[in-house]
Amino acid sequence: RQLDEVRRSVSAGSHQNRSERDAFATMYEDRLAQLNAVDDRLVFGRLDLDDGAERYIGRIGLSTEELQQLMVDWRAPEAGTFYQATAFERMGVRRRRHLILSGRDVKAIEDDVLDAAMLTEDESLQGEGALLAALNSRRTGQMSDIVGTIQSEQDRIIRAPLSGVVVVQGGPGTGKTAVALHRAAYLLYTHRERLKSAGVLLVGPTTAFMRYIERVLPSLGETGVVMSSIGNLMPGIRAVPETDEATAALKGRLEMLNLVKQAVANRQRIPAEDRKLNVEGTILMLTPRQVRRARDRARATGKPHNEARLTFVKILLRELTEQLTEQLEESSGAGNTADRSYLAEDVRSSRDVRIAVNLAWMPMTPEKLIRDLFSKPAQLEAAAPDLSSVELALLHRPENSPWTEADVPLLDEAAELLGELDASAGRNAAEKEQERIRDLANAERTLENVNESLKDSGVDGVLTAEDLVDHNAVADARLTAAERASGDRNWAFGHIVIDEAQELSPMQWHLLMRRCPLKSFTIVGDIAQTSSAAGSNSWQQALEPFVGERWQLEELTVNYRTPAQIAEAAVRMANAAGLVVTAPKAVRDGRWDPVVDRVPDLIPALVRALPEELDAIDGGLLAVIAPMRHVNAIRESLAGVYGDRVGQGAGGLGQDIVVTTPREAKGLEFDGVVVVEPAEMLDPGSARVGDLYVAMTRPTQRLRLIATGVVPEGIEG
Repeated sequence: RQLDEVRRSVSAGSHQNRSERDAFATMYEDRLAQLNAVDDRLVFGRLDLDDGAERYIGRIGLSTEELQQLMVDWRAPEAGTFYQATAFERMGVRRRRHLILSGRDVKAIEDDVLDAAMLTEDESLQGEGALLAALNSRRTGQMSDIVGTIQSEQDRIIRAPLSGVVVVQGGPGTGKTAVALHRAAYLLYTHRERLKSAGVLLVGPTTAFMRYIERVLPSLGETGVVMSSIGNLMPGIRAVPETDEATAALKGRLEMLNLVKQAVANRQRIPAEDRKLNVEGTILMLTPRQVRRARDRARATGKPHNEARLTFVKILLRELTEQLTEQLEESSGAGNTADRSYLAEDVRSSRDVRIAVNLAWMPMTPEKLIRDLFSKPAQLEAAAPDLSSVELALLHRPENSPWTEADVPLLDEAAELLGELDASAGRNAAEKEQERIRDLANAERTLENVNESLKDSGVDGVLTAEDLVDHNAVADARLTAAERASGDRNWAFGHIVIDEAQELSPMQWHLLMRRCPLKSFTIVGDIAQTSSAAGSNSWQQALEPFVGERWQLEELTVNYRTPAQIAEAAVRMANAAGLVVTAPKAVRDGRWDPVVDRVPDLIPALVRALPEELDAIDGGLLAVIAPMRHVNAIRESLAGVYGDRVGQGAGGLGQDIVVTTPREAKGLEFDGVVVVEPAEMLDPGSARVGDLYVAMTRPTQRLRLIATGVVPEGIEG
């Protein structure tokens, strides 16, 4: 109603009136978007307290017009007891009631009676009904929040202090991602003043993962978080995975910082000999000594390459102008005092001079620098004298190759060292202010005649120059802090949440540390699930170069997602392969043990097995997880049987059957999973079992493995 009233108001009056109207409209629009986002399952809990009061817990806080509290935001301190109270430490709570809703309809009620005095003879303590109902519900291809079923160990991490680096280590199914998302929402609520302008960045491993979680934060009342996969952290770049593990590992090493730095320095060249320059028929001489002196003075400014170039160019142009002036004065005879101020422009506009200056110090984009570096062997060898011929070969690629996720930190480092291509961009604010001053002067002159005419008609002049300038000004588009941050490489975030952080290379860590100068991070992952050759073998190894010992480890110990039979099989497989993994305790047993099929032909066996799997999960979401080389053939074969019910990768999460790779499945969950050719997901040479371990721990109900060859040890007990 308030929004409609504002929209109907007449766009008249002063610029200030219009601004106020737009500000109110924006406020109501934002609030309406928030209310719409949380409307589904708005309230999920009630606390019955020792003093007889009842406190409803929901996705946001709500009050009546008389400020009577109807519902407490789940992030508020007084809501903490909903997650933390136990029968041993009631915290003033007699009963915790879970309200299980579908939309606005109450479908079920589960009570945790914490005060034994409330129980009658035929009653007993109840608990975990809401949790188990959520765990057994069907998957939809979109992650759901767990705000109504957050467990005590999860809540403690979610509500941890903002500052510092918190590492959340947890095995499959422990709710790491849910904790990360709910912590982002909690921090924005609790530290609104600090974070509303700086913002929070949430980083995930893949585009599929980001699509999977994209609805969670709005459902928790937050829309101001910047969400990005690791391949999209450089504005304007949409990177693809690095297909070669050795190349990814090499590009991920911190030694690449020196390589990029040297590549930039090599673009500041000293000519081997004197160069003759023709300026309006006069021959000038540009010497290596002059270029070296100008280069050294430009570097001494400490500015990035493109910005320091202004100093370099200014020095050379001045010296060449002086040289031209001296030659003309000598040729015209002593005592000639003709005005020669035009000579500076002659030098500046000379084609020979422009070519010589650019050859010595060319302005450069990050994309141009890195593309040339990897496609031109001579440049790569000059920038990386310590790399072996094998390593140089790993980096070399065609000029038109797509950008990869391993390239993104190199592009970011290049952007830092190069600076803005338009070195004058930093003066934009001052130029806009000068433009406004000129506009005001023009407006005042225009209004002199207008106001005189109004006075002649008996009307005082009521329009000021400021009114006229503001009226004609083109307003900047209104962007939220999150929208501005997502397109600004230099944005400094107030906090960063990283999921599947064990996969990050040192160079990717370097990039993210630059994005948050305060070093305020929530880092979640599982070292045992590391599948990238550039990833970490320990959190100490990952973080020590950047924060030393200044980080705190929290562990999640309960597996909420994976049935016990499946979790145990995955752990046995990992241990048999020589890797000791975190083995969180599963909270429930499943209906089925893992099924293993040894078959002569893969595709026919898969087609025969799928009806049984689809029937078992009864309309749930089924994933077929396969090595990359099998994915296309499997998708085409299944599409021939099931048509548009089959999807692939990031875009297929809304279909009944998703064909995907272990990497794309990382962080996701499905009702049923069929793992194809499990032995191919093991790499004995790397001592990593991440891919198969990830694939086996995705299901919430049922797991089947189909192999034409050897089945890895341990799976069958």
